[in-house]
Amino acid sequence: MHLDDLVALIEDQADELTAMMVRRVRESPRMAGYQRFGDADLGARARLVYANLGRWLGETSDKLVEEEYFRLGKLRCEERIPLSEVVWALLLTRRDLWEFIELKGGDTTAGLRHQLDLELLVVRFFDRAILHVVRGYESGA
Repeated sequence: MHLDDLVALIEDQADELTAMMVRRVRESPRMAGYQRFGDADLGARARLVYANLGRWLGETSDKLVEEEYFRLGKLRCEERIPLSEVVWALLLTRRDLWEFIELKGGDTTAGLRHQLDLELLVVRFFDRAILHVVRGYESGA
């Protein structure tokens, strides 16, 4: 499966991935600050990443990711969600994406290569997202 096809598949399966993320938040003892939010609200938060993955990964400038995740960090600070939980939510989101990519990525040499390429892009994206969330959070503290 080509890289673009994998990204499209993730975006198409955003609802499934979102439901998985909501379950992880509900089951995680590290996510107490998020428990006050309803499933629809939690889902909307997770879906933002999954449904826009192609845009995030294709963005050559850091500006779009910086603006969105700086704003998100500031918002989470205002919501009084502990920073450790905000970062953990992003790490859980990344983990769900990795598991999905590994499941759907393919078993041919070319498929595995595209899978690794996408995983590398995902790691780089989440590195930037976490940095800007923390910066935004600190600006609101």
